Amino acid sequence: MTLLKSFAVLALVAAAALPVHAAMPAQPSLKVTTLDGKPFDLAAQRGKWVIVNYWATWCVPCIKEMPDISKFVAAHKDKVAAIGVAYEDSDAADIQAFLAKHPVSYPIAQVTLDKPLKDFDEPRGLPTTWLIGPDGKVAKRFVGPVTDASLGQAIGLGH
Repeated sequence: MTLLKSFAVLALVAAAALPVHAAMPAQPSLKVTTLDGKPFDLAAQRGKWVIVNYWATWCVPCIKEMPDISKFVAAHKDKVAAIGVAYEDSDAADIQAFLAKHPVSYPIAQVTLDKPLKDFDEPRGLPTTWLIGPDGKVAKRFVGPVTDASLGQAIGLGH
């Protein structure tokens, strides 16, 4: 066997060993109950940009970006909505206590590691933010903290 064929066979074996993940749909669905007991349905937000922000109470960059997301949503509430997804196995009461110290202007839902959202890729790091366009399709994914400016630039809205 030539060296090139050997590498090709190794590449195929390695690819076959990887777990198979369905690709995230271009137009994901998201139906969750927020920590305050209210339903949140991404489809009901059509016509607005929606920020879907994965974060955790122990994540320092997440905590740092939360005021910027709140400020951005409040400044553009006619065009932008947001949902915070606490991606951790903490007790819901602990997350609510955290939010009492770090309030936000958007709803928060909890997703546990063993039951991730089916239409969203698992975040490879926190924070991870998906920007969903008014048509319901994924417009952008941010890995790492977002700012008021980066959100405005992605959406085409000034401050």
